Amino acid sequence: MEGERVQERVRPLVVAPTERASPPGQQTTGMRREQAFVGDDRWIGYVTSEPGEWSGWHHHGETDTYFYVLRGGIEFEYGDDGATVRVDAGGFCHMPKRLVHRERPQPGERAEIVLVRIGPGPAVVNVDGPGAAR
Repeated sequence: MEGERVQERVRPLVVAPTERASPPGQQTTGMRREQAFVGDDRWIGYVTSEPGEWSGWHHHGETDTYFYVLRGGIEFEYGDDGATVRVDAGGFCHMPKRLVHRERPQPGERAEIVLVRIGPGPAVVNVDGPGAAR
């Protein structure tokens, strides 16, 4: 009987597109982040990037980032040697914590991404480039 009363109070939490918030201090040039859920050790949100525009260099502190590309293809440049990787629509990717990177959608395509960050601390740390102090 007690379990039934608890179950009655539990319900899904829905965040509509108009209810997503732009987290203060967590924007990077060339992209727009919108937060749906946030907690001490997690951040779930939606990111858009405009066609062909490189974002600023950044990393995600102590958070591991997992994302799914909904629309468009996106290229990441990372590391001191300028390595790149591309993730197309329908693809998943893991961006390890503290990996300095920047990104850009393919020319003519806006990128739309759903992402989950797991770990403590700030979700975004903007830096001057791969060799910049972290």
